[in-house]
Amino acid sequence: MTKIAIIEDDAVINQMYRMKFEAAGFKVEVADNGTRGIAMVAAFKPDIILLDIGMPEMTGDEALAKIRKNAASKNTPVIILTNLGEEEAPKTLRSLGIHSYIVKADLTPRQVVARVKEALGLSED
Repeated sequence: MTKIAIIEDDAVINQMYRMKFEAAGFKVEVADNGTRGIAMVAAFKPDIILLDIGMPEMTGDEALAKIRKNAASKNTPVIILTNLGEEEAPKTLRSLGIHSYIVKADLTPRQVVARVKEALGLSED
């Protein structure tokens, strides 16, 4: 089963995406901040990570820098899922090797699931 980690501080969004991805056949773990997200990624070893940028304690780019230092997750695909426009995002994101950038308001959860499947090379059912 394909594993996805969602690191997002909004509990409603976490729950919505958890339900959508579980319905699509993914095993899902969520974390509500960057610090917990780093620990979750290390333990869960997801196939892909959805990462918010604006979070308390640690921003998404700070969390991603730490995730990339772990040998097990240094090449895990990461999709940024945020409400920040790409031009407002920290410039360090590209150098940290993100797969793609999604503005939450621009896509439905179903479209986000399709983007994740596409990133993983999984076919749409």
